[in-house]
Amino acid sequence: MIYRFLADSVLILHLLFIGFVIFGGLLALRNPRIVLAHIPAACWGVFIELTGGLCPLTVIEVGLRRIADDTGYSGSFIEHYLLPVIYPAGLTRNIQFWLTGLVMLINIGIYGQLVYRLQASRSK
Repeated sequence: MIYRFLADSVLILHLLFIGFVIFGGLLALRNPRIVLAHIPAACWGVFIELTGGLCPLTVIEVGLRRIADDTGYSGSFIEHYLLPVIYPAGLTRNIQFWLTGLVMLINIGIYGQLVYRLQASRSK
């Protein structure tokens, strides 16, 4: 039971990390210090997506589920509703590349806005 709980906790952490990779630039607009955490996280997310690698959080979650003798993802609320968000059906490498590019473009735009704001505030 504890391993299933830990696996669910890792799954939630994983979802939060993915959300931070995608939307962390927006947080940086409000608090520029977040850039120090977001840029490495975003780089890691891009690296994992482009190389097709496995995130360590995935490895930890799967390992915990195996220890818990859980062969599938049918059972808990978290597994039923969050797994399809993180691992959608029909996700191909081509779609991953496009999504990665889109996230990169959005974040480049956000960081461009942040740099513009910082330069504008310094010139006043």
